[in-house]
Parts: sequence; structure tokens; C-alpha cells
Amino acid sequence: MGRGFPIILLLLLALPAAAQIYKYTDADGNTAYSNQPPQGVPAQAVELPPLNSIERQPPTSSDAPAVPLAKDEPHNAYEVLELTDIPTEEALRANNGTFTVGVRAQPRLQSPHLFRLLLDGQPYGQPTNVPRLQLVNIDRGEHSLAVQVIAGDTLVQQSDTVTFTVQRVHQP
Repeated sequence: MGRGFPIILLLLLALPAAAQIYKYTDADGNTAYSNQPPQGVPAQAVELPPLNSIERQPPTSSDAPAVPLAKDEPHNAYEVLELTDIPTEEALRANNGTFTVGVRAQPRLQSPHLFRLLLDGQPYGQPTNVPRLQLVNIDRGEHSLAVQVIAGDTLVQQSDTVTFTVQRVHQP
């Protein structure tokens, strides 16, 4: 066994932990992406940038539309309600303007409550009980984002507003 064997062994052990994405052209001539190399088609490994992370920011004023608070809900039904996975110190790189953000709620979201995003002070997308929310085709530049917990049309609680910048870079 040569000195290179331990390095190769370490690389092989690390492969399952590192998710690989493959880019290829499908039968219709469309560019496609997969986490599995396609059979019988030349594929190119895609290098992904590191995931974005966020640190909690001090509260800022909100431009959220006025929604009445639920009468039977305590003002802060959730001890923690915050967005995660939004960079605030550097621009969020999303070449097509599509990205996801997380929601952290403690205790967990209670039925019939739903999460609703506020993008630039306006409701965005459909309310959901999933703590992972996708934004699609967001213009480059500075934006604000908050998450609300709602029960029907009634606001239960709203997170602090986070300001971030979207950077869209054209790639040939």
C-alpha cells in the first residue's frame, strides 16, 4: 500500500456526504440537472457555492399591511419566530432570482396556523405549514422579508423584518 492509499480512502469515504449535481442535455435538447449521473449521456459535474447562513438582526420597523391580531391568541404565541438562511452581510447570489428561506418557530407551528411570507411588506405566495419557503424570480437589489403566522385572515404573530440584497449574475 502506497502513501496515496489513505488519501484515496478518505476521498471515497467523503463522497456520500458531498452532494453532487450533474448538468446534461436531455433527449429534447434541454439543459437538465440531476443528483445522479444520467445513463448513456455525457454529463458535467456542477460545483455549487457554499450555503448561505444568517445571523439574527436587531428588530426593524415593519411595512407589513395591518391585519387584526387574533382575539383568542396570546400576542406572542411562539417564543421564537424567525427567518433563516438569508445572508445579510453579503449579497444573496441567485442567478435566476429563485431561492429558499427557512422559518424557525418554537414551539412548532400549531394547527390551524400557517406561515405566510411578506416580501417588501406585501404577502408573497400561498400560506403553508412547511417551514421551508421558496421565492421565485426575485429582482436583483435590496428587499425586506418577514414571516407571519396566520389563522385564516387573522395575524397571530410576525417575525422581525430582515433586509437583504439579491445579486443576479448572468452565466453563459
